[in-house]
Amino acid sequence: MKSYMWEGSKVRLRPLEFGDWEDYHQNDHDSEGARLCDMIHFPRTEEGTKSWAEEKVDHPAEGDNIWLSIETLEGVLVGSICTSHCDSRNGTFKYGIAIFREHWRQGYASEAIKLILGYYFEELRYAKANAHVYAFNSGSIALQEHLGFKQEGRLRDMIFTKGKHHDEFIYGLTKSEYEESLQEKSTMD
Repeated sequence: MKSYMWEGSKVRLRPLEFGDWEDYHQNDHDSEGARLCDMIHFPRTEEGTKSWAEEKVDHPAEGDNIWLSIETLEGVLVGSICTSHCDSRNGTFKYGIAIFREHWRQGYASEAIKLILGYYFEELRYAKANAHVYAFNSGSIALQEHLGFKQEGRLRDMIFTKGKHHDEFIYGLTKSEYEESLQEKSTMD
C-alpha cells in the first residue's frame, strides 16, 4: 500500500530546490525537447536560470496551479510537471509535463501524471483533466492515449516551429474514466 501520495514505484514529485537550477539550465540546451513541450526560448544565462529557480522555490503554487520537479526514488532529477488553468468551479484543470531526454521512455512521465491525477481527482474534487499536445509529438500522443485520455479536439495551425504551422490536439480524461482505469488495473493485479 502506497503511504505517500506524491510517490509511486519509480518517481516522487517535490517542489523545486534551488540546487536543481543546474539540471534545468543544462536541459535548456535541448532545443528539440523544448520544441516538443513548449517552445524554444531565447538563451538564458546561468544567473537567469538561478533567478527562475529562486522564483519557483519562493512561489511554487498559485491556488491549485503548481509546478513540481520529478525525481527518481534514488533522488535523480528527471523533469517537471505542472498544472494550470485550474478551475475549481467547473472542476477542470490542465497539466503539462517535461522529462529530460536521457530519461525518456522509462515510465517516469506516466507515473508522474498518475500521481497528479490521483491528487486532483481524489483530494481536490476535480472532475476532468486536459492536456494539449502538438500534432508532431507522437510520443506524447501515445502517452495520453495509453493513460486513457481521449482526443477531444484539434486546433488547426496553432503551433509555429521549424518554419511551419502545426495542429494542436486537445486530450481529456474525466474522473469517471480515471476511476474505471483504476478498477481495471485492480482486477488485473
